[in-house]
Amino acid sequence: MGGVYIHVPFCRKKCFYCDFYKTTAVSQKPLFLQALHREIDLQCGYLGNEPVETVYFGGGTPSVLLPSEIADILAHIRRYHTFDNHVEVTVEANPDDLSSTYLKELKKVGVNRLSIGIQSFHAEDLKQMNRRHTRDQAVHSVYDAREAGFNDISIDLIYGLPGLSMARWEENLRQAMDLPATHLSAYHLTYHEGTMFFHWLKKGQLKEIPEDESIAQFEMLIDISAEAGYEHYEISNFARNQAYSKHNSAYWKGKKYLGLGPSAHSYDLISRQWNIADLYHYLKSLDQGVLNFEKEILSPKDRLNDFLITRIRTKWGLDLNELQSVFSQKARNKLEISAEKYLKSGLLQKTGDIISLSRKGIMVSDEIMLALLSEEDQ
Repeated sequence: MGGVYIHVPFCRKKCFYCDFYKTTAVSQKPLFLQALHREIDLQCGYLGNEPVETVYFGGGTPSVLLPSEIADILAHIRRYHTFDNHVEVTVEANPDDLSSTYLKELKKVGVNRLSIGIQSFHAEDLKQMNRRHTRDQAVHSVYDAREAGFNDISIDLIYGLPGLSMARWEENLRQAMDLPATHLSAYHLTYHEGTMFFHWLKKGQLKEIPEDESIAQFEMLIDISAEAGYEHYEISNFARNQAYSKHNSAYWKGKKYLGLGPSAHSYDLISRQWNIADLYHYLKSLDQGVLNFEKEILSPKDRLNDFLITRIRTKWGLDLNELQSVFSQKARNKLEISAEKYLKSGLLQKTGDIISLSRKGIMVSDEIMLALLSEEDQ
């Protein structure tokens, strides 16, 4: 099984925290769509004969696309690939784009999962992040999506914002838990170079919240989501009734995926490649019938470390037997030695041949993953 990611780079305005490639030149959408269809043709063999299990429209703001444009893209991919009977087709969307009519049309063209970028229900936070929607639009978008027939609805929240109090974060979580969503992705704010938040941080115009508050907000996220029936299945992801993101789970399970659009990444088990993160050069190259990307051939060490990092971050953990089968007995032995002190301290846990993060370990997951990385080929 393979996945397809489509990067739609357009935003009507730029959020101050986001470092994904985007442009406000929405007038370029017709040219982008022409180029995207050319890229689909040129990349038709990338996934081989594997059925497509997931299609994910990310961005940017994919909800700038008309449902008919999404339908054309899906139909074009189907020319070259069989879709799995239970294919997951996700569209990321801003709440203010999700009118009842738009939602119903999305459903008709085959979209069956939404990822709604709410981020916060508080006007103060939304203004700080330069988000366009209001609390009411956020709430109504989820109910309207359910009314339109969407059974798989994910919402995004951000914590760790400057000035975000525990009380306001709890209000955000309580409101999110009351909505008829099936999935929650919650990310701590990261100050990425090139964003306005990074600029303001360096100029001393805002301050990061203290580490103990960050941890407390994460703890609250885990507790309140669990009370509401959400399963914590990956460091930043939570699902009700096993409504896991198939697309992201495929990343974590090491499956192939094809990335289309400017800045999109692709992976075929032996290499990674990423498209140029510039709309003008993306359009120019494809107008000439040329793909514009960089490529990295993965060494055995790279593949091993990818395996370790992606598996350990999920509730399914790292299967030592799979590690040995895919790599070597030596790789397994080294991993068990590296993991020993974390198992003894309770930061990792072992059930049979599966090693996974404990709740305490999730709090320091970056440190643990760094310690488990291999420094040599196995």
